[in-house]
Amino acid sequence: MTIRPEATPNPNAIKFTTETMIFEGDASISVMPGDVSEHEVMNDLMKIDGVDNVFGYQNFITVNKLNDAEWDSLTDEIINVLKSHNI
Repeated sequence: MTIRPEATPNPNAIKFTTETMIFEGDASISVMPGDVSEHEVMNDLMKIDGVDNVFGYQNFITVNKLNDAEWDSLTDEIINVLKSHNI
């Protein structure tokens, strides 16, 4: 499965796009601190130290980091979580 990290206009957000559908339908999924999602991948992403919130729609998930977190360490962890969910 190919996962492509893509920059966004927000330096604290990276969009992770795949070739396959992650979330069916037309509804987006957003998880903020303290929230729990029915989608375990979103909950697992929120457990990563430095992740502030996540947003998903169809074939992508955008991860927003805390200001003091570094993408160098977060990106590999995020990709590993996505792969562990067969994304």
